[in-house]
Amino acid sequence: MSILSTIEKCLDNAEQLNGELNSFLKIERNYALNRAAELENNGEEQSLKGTAIAVKDNICTKFSQTSCGSRILGGYRPQYNATAVERLLKAGAVVVGKTNMDEFAMGSSNENSAFGAVKNPWDVTRVPGGSSGGSAVAVASGVVRASLGSETGGSVRQPASFCGVVGLKPTYGRISRFGLVAFASSLDQIGIFGQTSKDIADVLSAVAGRDKNDATSADVQVPNYAEELSKDITGKRIGVPRALFGAGLDDEVRGAVEAAIDNYKNLGAEIVDVALPHSKYSIAVYYIIATAEASSNLARFDGVRYGFRAGDAHGLREMYMRTREEGFGAEVKRRIMLGTYVLSSGYYDAYYAKAQKVRTLLKQDFLDAFERCDAVLTPTAPTVAFKIGEKTDDPLAMYLSDIYTASANLAGVPGISVPCGLSKDGLPIGLQIVGRHWSEATLLNLANAYENEFPLGAKPVFSVG
Repeated sequence: MSILSTIEKCLDNAEQLNGELNSFLKIERNYALNRAAELENNGEEQSLKGTAIAVKDNICTKFSQTSCGSRILGGYRPQYNATAVERLLKAGAVVVGKTNMDEFAMGSSNENSAFGAVKNPWDVTRVPGGSSGGSAVAVASGVVRASLGSETGGSVRQPASFCGVVGLKPTYGRISRFGLVAFASSLDQIGIFGQTSKDIADVLSAVAGRDKNDATSADVQVPNYAEELSKDITGKRIGVPRALFGAGLDDEVRGAVEAAIDNYKNLGAEIVDVALPHSKYSIAVYYIIATAEASSNLARFDGVRYGFRAGDAHGLREMYMRTREEGFGAEVKRRIMLGTYVLSSGYYDAYYAKAQKVRTLLKQDFLDAFERCDAVLTPTAPTVAFKIGEKTDDPLAMYLSDIYTASANLAGVPGISVPCGLSKDGLPIGLQIVGRHWSEATLLNLANAYENEFPLGAKPVFSVG
């Protein structure tokens, strides 16, 4: 099949499924078809030539909108592409559209988008996870082979678990953040969803590496991840922090992850016990640091330079207030207020400074664990996908959805979610593997070994074909 016909079929599928799933905010048919025609005729050898990719709508694209799922940006169109997007295009990928998301990446369910909730393709009464739910659903439904999302506390791995796909959060600094709209700058990263680990390996090889436009990107060699995928995992040491498998973990999830641990033993890996004693503080630390940084980063959305501006305001102060009141949703306002509070005089040392100290302890926990093992295995999320509306009135319960993922963001280490089974209701369950800094090749190798031997063996209700 030609590139043009492949992309046209992809666009047809995206449009057909979007009415039910709401995974795309913008499907770029004309742009994608023109791009496919150019690739058809250029004669170049490119690693991702003709590959359909979806991009989360907080990653800048000059050929499409970047709304961050918010009314305050609406149909804002940047003047430049994010570095990750530029590298995808250089590798021959075709971006078919921008995906729905929790507003400014703030959420664990994708119910906080100003443009409607995304539905889980396995059961449309349930959430897909967040904040990158649209990107996860675009892959899970088979519309695209891979997609870009963003991670601040688990927003790639958790929806990957809920939607039954593979989701990678790389080491902080592995993929440039240039062009990623900031939520919490010391935590934010671009991540990747794929139908398989091979899909992620191919995309990561194309987008990773140092970028002069991002001072936080690292000048660390980028291996050929695809070549590392099929190595034998015999002798790999996988650490299991048993203390994290306690209260709050759903019995079906626990059973599936315990079975996965046994399966890794059968594949030749060695299982060792490790401790992550400060992980119990990760949610508290995450929501102090993330909201503090968000309150600063989101100050720029004031109705003056770009995006939505409230009308009929009398004076600058009223225009600021009404623009932010009308433009931001409830969850974004909640986090701005929390962040402003923990940074305020009299509370900075009690909350923000103390959280940064505990963050250092969390990082040291991982370093200590990696003295004994090559990677750490946990559940990705404490439950399977929950019902739409089930947790919207209980923010704390919603925040606990990230309890297994947030610590990796705080420590800056890479993590991957891999499907490891289905619940009795036919919903995907994910296991999480976390590794040393720059160990994405090891994580992909372990993920690939598992998915090849223990595939899910089922497809979502709403999917292509």
